[in-house]
Amino acid sequence: MNIVFHFDGSPALRARLAAMGVELCPESDQAAFARLLPGVEVLWHVLKPVTAEVIARAPKLRLVHKIGSGVNTIDVEACKARGIAVCNLPGTNSRAVAEMALLLMLACLRRIRELDAAVRKPGGWFEAWNLQDNFGELGGRTVGLVGYGAVPRILKPILEAMGSRVSFWSRSASSADLETVLSQSDIVSLHIPLNPETTGILDPRQMKQGAILINTARGGLVNEPALLEALRSGHLRAAGLDVFGEEPVNPAHPLLALPNVVASPHLAWLTPETIERSLGAALENARLLESGKPLQNRVA
Repeated sequence: MNIVFHFDGSPALRARLAAMGVELCPESDQAAFARLLPGVEVLWHVLKPVTAEVIARAPKLRLVHKIGSGVNTIDVEACKARGIAVCNLPGTNSRAVAEMALLLMLACLRRIRELDAAVRKPGGWFEAWNLQDNFGELGGRTVGLVGYGAVPRILKPILEAMGSRVSFWSRSASSADLETVLSQSDIVSLHIPLNPETTGILDPRQMKQGAILINTARGGLVNEPALLEALRSGHLRAAGLDVFGEEPVNPAHPLLALPNVVASPHLAWLTPETIERSLGAALENARLLESGKPLQNRVA
């Protein structure tokens, strides 16, 4: 079976996949992907959109497998029209994302971006001490989790063990309504999928004065111009962003120029442990497809 993993993986991962009979094709190499599409039967997808055009150029395609959970970057309807299965891997990256969300919370509270920069320049050591009035601890603060799937369920007991009060909202379970979570939380962390109902669901103007926003979910959940204004004006204290409305984010994006923004390139999910769990589950689904058995975690 011809399996292509569309991902900018390391040389070590490439060698390992080759031993499994899986082709690693970097998302950044469009020419290589174009050459591989006519023969691909199973496409392991990370972030580069699987559009109707991509699907049309892959006549042998039988399965698009998301390495992760969100399928908003896959044209599911185009897959349905061709009878192509779509599967995902809920839970395989939950631990990694939860830990990154916690890391971003702490980085914002302790002004890590500015401290790191200060230590690296002459005279910066003592200059950084001027930030001391802006430091903070998780203990005693209220953290609002928007969404209550696998990631926030891991985060909640960790935050509570660190002395935080935790509230949460989702469509299926909540400790408070969304407006209350946003208006009363010192830190708001997003953990919901992006779809037509959730696009722009986070309006920074609804958040508490001096609060921190953490987004390891999808950039489209947030009104970015409003977020920029809230951070500039001081309405929000800081933001920890692993995701953006357009990716890769332009290095000239005004959010990245702000000292109170900690950013990472949509890698909250990516650890060797996540890859290990994901490869095993995706290979199992390829075996099931080949044998004609029902697939696991099929979403379309």
